[in-house]
Amino acid sequence: MTKRRSVINPFVAAFVLALACGGGARAQTAELDALFDRLAEAGPEETPQIQGQIAAQWSRSGSAAMDLLLRRGADAMEAGDTGLAIQHLSALIDHAPEFAEGYNERATAFYTDGQVGPALADIRTALSLNPRHFGAMSGLAVILQELDRPEEALEVYGRILKIAPHAEGVVDAMDRLSVKLDGLAL
Repeated sequence: MTKRRSVINPFVAAFVLALACGGGARAQTAELDALFDRLAEAGPEETPQIQGQIAAQWSRSGSAAMDLLLRRGADAMEAGDTGLAIQHLSALIDHAPEFAEGYNERATAFYTDGQVGPALADIRTALSLNPRHFGAMSGLAVILQELDRPEEALEVYGRILKIAPHAEGVVDAMDRLSVKLDGLAL
């Protein structure tokens, strides 16, 4: 029988702590709270729409110039130019360091560019600013899986399900990880 790791990597522990703790005042508006309440009660058919409404709220920085930098970063990603995306998103973060979505988007660009360390750092910041950011949590779970940290990935996926019980693909990912872990325990 293979012994499972009993000590959690301190870096992963910091992510889990960020998820468990409150904070992120910008992410705590009454409108977002209402959307999250709806998301917790939504069925599978309603979940994507509500998640989209939440993501739209998160994409609003309060500044047209910052929103433009976010859009330019997203456009560069769509065009496959991760370097340009990272430049736009870094400029956004320089000018709006409290805007969680800038970090989340740049984490995606870093990850796509093969830069896992910077991606993890940006996910950590995004989650410290917005502990309910299920997109950042999903990215973290994927990276944890790739780093062969299935227990921690399962924990993050479980947190996503507490927020969005019908989040697409999460139960399937958890099932695959559970099979892997059960196989390791044989």
